[in-house]
Amino acid sequence: MAGKVIFFTYPSCTSCRKTKAWLTEKGVPFEERHLFKNPPSVEELKEILKRIPNGTEELLSTRSQLYKNLDINIEELKVSELLEMLSKDPRLLKRPIVLDSENVVIGYNRPALEQYFAS
Repeated sequence: MAGKVIFFTYPSCTSCRKTKAWLTEKGVPFEERHLFKNPPSVEELKEILKRIPNGTEELLSTRSQLYKNLDINIEELKVSELLEMLSKDPRLLKRPIVLDSENVVIGYNRPALEQYFAS
């Protein structure tokens, strides 16, 4: 584990609750941030994107109704425009997001949590 762990969460999200329980059980200290009240900044989203192999596909909540109702083609947006949109409307992000200075885990992914954040 490298540096402070930030946990972007939404309390009623099942995956978020599972991830929080895992972090707590393993004794991983983390800063909890409510995804909608204190969303990731554009700069934080840039850092997250740098660390995930599948780019925006891994970050976008493509199954959400909000995403399905978008009247724009995501593929046509510049990365900067997309990041601005995600920062302003974090409901478009998959959740939870757990990150430190080197690693990112999106969604409840126990093997990745074990790999990156278990002591």
